[in-house]
Amino acid sequence: MADGIYILGRDAVPSFVRLGAGESLRWTLVVLPGTSCDLHVEIDLDGPGAEADLAGLYVCKADEKVRLNILVKHNSGGCTSRQLFKGIAGGTSEADFDGLIYVREGAQKTKAYQENHTILLTDTARVETRPQLEIYADDVECSHGATCGQLNDDELFYMR
Repeated sequence: MADGIYILGRDAVPSFVRLGAGESLRWTLVVLPGTSCDLHVEIDLDGPGAEADLAGLYVCKADEKVRLNILVKHNSGGCTSRQLFKGIAGGTSEADFDGLIYVREGAQKTKAYQENHTILLTDTARVETRPQLEIYADDVECSHGATCGQLNDDELFYMR
């Protein structure tokens, strides 16, 4: 599977990817201002040493609706996945991040990380984020997290 940068709303993003032993995938997903999208992606790590690295950026300044649904399944041991999604939401935009890392029973030595961070620029923008872990193995290193908030007056002053 080709590594690359995908501009959502313009480029076709594969909805399903299966990585075998030693294969890797590095994607950057970008949602530009003025673009609404509904992305559903499943990545299956099916062989030892498979690695997926996903980075995403969404910038919503008006009334965009962005939905990112990412499922990464660790079906084999010794695999690694990293997800880092960042966003800015303004106007009356709506951003929704729904991510699940699934670690199958027996997928020992899994390493999986998932983060979503969003800045709200207005009181009318809405963001929902649901990073999730579902783990059925006991020798893993996994984490997930999310932050969402507004900038204070001092931060806005220094940005200007």
